Amino acid sequence: MFRSVFTKYVTVFMLIIIISFIIQLSIISSLIGNYSDNAKNLEITRAALAFSSFIEKMYNDSSVYNTFEKFCDMKPVTMSSSLTIMLKYANDMSFLVTNTDGVILFNKGDGIPQDIDKSIRVSSGIINKIKKDSYYLYVPSKDDPIFGKNLLVCGVAIKKDNAVVGASFACSTNAGLADAVLDSLIKTVIMSSLWIMLSALIAVYFLSDRVIGPIKSMRNAAKSFAAGNFDVRVPVVGHDEVAELASAFNNMANSLAHLEEMRNTFLENVSHDLRTPMTTISGFIDSILDGAIPPSQEKYYLNIISNEVKRLSRLVSTLLDITRMQAGERKFTKTAFDICEMARQILISMESHINDKKLIVEFNCDYENMYVNADRDAIHQIFYNLCDNAVKFSREGGKIRVTIKSYARKTHIYVYNEGQGIAEADLPFIFERFYKSDKSRGLDRTGVGLGLYIVKSIIDAHGETIDVNSEYGSYCEFHFTLEPV
Repeated sequence: MFRSVFTKYVTVFMLIIIISFIIQLSIISSLIGNYSDNAKNLEITRAALAFSSFIEKMYNDSSVYNTFEKFCDMKPVTMSSSLTIMLKYANDMSFLVTNTDGVILFNKGDGIPQDIDKSIRVSSGIINKIKKDSYYLYVPSKDDPIFGKNLLVCGVAIKKDNAVVGASFACSTNAGLADAVLDSLIKTVIMSSLWIMLSALIAVYFLSDRVIGPIKSMRNAAKSFAAGNFDVRVPVVGHDEVAELASAFNNMANSLAHLEEMRNTFLENVSHDLRTPMTTISGFIDSILDGAIPPSQEKYYLNIISNEVKRLSRLVSTLLDITRMQAGERKFTKTAFDICEMARQILISMESHINDKKLIVEFNCDYENMYVNADRDAIHQIFYNLCDNAVKFSREGGKIRVTIKSYARKTHIYVYNEGQGIAEADLPFIFERFYKSDKSRGLDRTGVGLGLYIVKSIIDAHGETIDVNSEYGSYCEFHFTLEPV
């Protein structure tokens, strides 16, 4: 039913408007009803008191009538004339006079049947309440034979010499202003609701278009991503949350595009690194089997084959190492060991490569022995990778410097080399998977862009930091920290 955001918005807005108007109408109706009831009560009470006062004055001023009944029999014309004047401001009211037994002596108005049976009397309960309290305001029941047509009745005692001789009643068939006002109010609210709903519908349309438009763009872009097209971007309009979402989506698209580019580069590199040694191995083995290579040279070519196999083994081992780290299967066991001694041994193991490039090596430690708490094999892998890169990317006759310092409660290791360095544009991505700053493979013919990613992963697993500082065409220096013992 609510498959679109627009439909949901419209439904919610309409419900809010309708509920708000219902609550508002209920409150206003209650206030108007209470006000109208109070006004009508006051109006009918005043009319009843005025009529009672008029009759009481006439009766008290007359000395020729010895009973109230005879007075009412002789004065109906006078009372009717007075009521005619009163009815000008007592709208929709009827008046009635009874004796103390509830017998009707006089009545005028449409609210009381004019041909009512004389045997019907006002109930003794009502007469008694009037005698007791001097007046009684009440709502009659529908089956009341006298006042049943009325909505409100007020009875007032008529006295002579402080004795109750009868009662006058004022009653009304009109609810006052409440019905008319409520009818007008309901019409006004309905018309207002329709206009507001129409305005809200227009507002929701533009609002939902503002919100849904970028979402649709993101949906279409996501479909393009799924199809392998990472060039699509979402327009960023404004500075609100939707714009921030669109901007974040574009950043994600940039990352995906960059990752796809690195993945393609990785596949090219891995394909090259797998195909080249396998072609070499296959060619040399076929040549040996066919007798194209003299027996005296077989050992030489077998050594080449052995080196290529080792190269393939290292590549596969690197890929498996990454897989284990990503799956959380590689566990690191921290032990105390001398990082300075490890650095010396690694540099000594690279002596032949260092001599081949006529490199100058500087080695500095704050102390003869500096112990750290880390996984020995993992740190050896880091150190070897950084030193191997330093030798590989140093210019001939350049300098390599390894510095180990202790400060700020950390052991700091620096590996520096003079050479091509790393371009500023490549620095943010140097630790990402499959990334190679030497895309031409001119300096590094064996790497696939995974070494520094593994280095960064190991450092992160130890809770330490690594960074790089480089000036392209001049130098490069890697720096990482370890926990001292």
